[in-house]
Amino acid sequence: MTGRTNTAQRLSQQLRLLSSQPSSEMTSQYSPRLIGAPNTLEHRVFVEQNGSVVSSFHDIPLFADQNSGIFNMIVEVPRWTNAKMEISKEEPFNPIKQDVKKNRLRFVRNCFPHHGYIWNYGAFPQTWEDPSQQHAETKAKGDNDPLDVCEIGEQVGYVGQVKQVKVLGIMALLDEGETDWKVIVVDIQDPLASKLNDIEDVERHLPGLIRATNEWFRIYKIPDGKPENTFAFSGEAKNKKYATEIIHECHEAWRRLITGESSTHGVSIENITISNSPGFVRRDDPKYLSIPPPSGKPPAPIEPSGK
Repeated sequence: MTGRTNTAQRLSQQLRLLSSQPSSEMTSQYSPRLIGAPNTLEHRVFVEQNGSVVSSFHDIPLFADQNSGIFNMIVEVPRWTNAKMEISKEEPFNPIKQDVKKNRLRFVRNCFPHHGYIWNYGAFPQTWEDPSQQHAETKAKGDNDPLDVCEIGEQVGYVGQVKQVKVLGIMALLDEGETDWKVIVVDIQDPLASKLNDIEDVERHLPGLIRATNEWFRIYKIPDGKPENTFAFSGEAKNKKYATEIIHECHEAWRRLITGESSTHGVSIENITISNSPGFVRRDDPKYLSIPPPSGKPPAPIEPSGK
């Protein structure tokens, strides 16, 4: 663990040099730009900062307040909803879109006794689970995504929301042979936030939530005809210290990705804030100017067989 700690300290220093976005600008200026109608293949949610689109993967800083250990997370799926929304890794500036399988929109089925996703589900920006690296303890490679985040506060979020959260713990899902970390966090504005400081606090103040989280990830694909998922560490939720070390490791992997040190593995690294990145795009570049303007429409009906 000492090596991880040293890496985390070095990364903290590198981050200040890497991103051109100062930490004082990281809280309330983010808003969603809606394109098309929800429940359609065309629907996209870009994240804006002060009216300008930024990459939800690369331009939003991981650290909202580095000194106090507060992180930014991006909400992809609001609590109690079913549409499997996710950051598009392949598209320029990484809008959020609904996952598609066989040209059909994906919805997670309700698995008794749960309704949809049981937390605000999303991702940490500026993190990446490197598919070429095998984790020493899970014995599986990364899933080529940003780190997944389960925010357990009581407020229901919205797609494209940027929440400030603190880390409580982490679980290691083994999803089709890949390491798929699930970081457990709480919104710093939640009424219980002051009482939730590590993983054991979750069971004390929200009894059953960790067990339900384990169950949800284990069974949620069964209605689609897939087998149960499995976990590393026998399903145990690791503590805040372990989770923070994984976050820093994945942030370092992202640094290698965004600076061109790693193969992109199909990930779009286009961004407008990281000038030493091969993917850096100026705001007057036609590629950036071609991002669609807001054109949100009412949700389309969901096909009966789509859920």
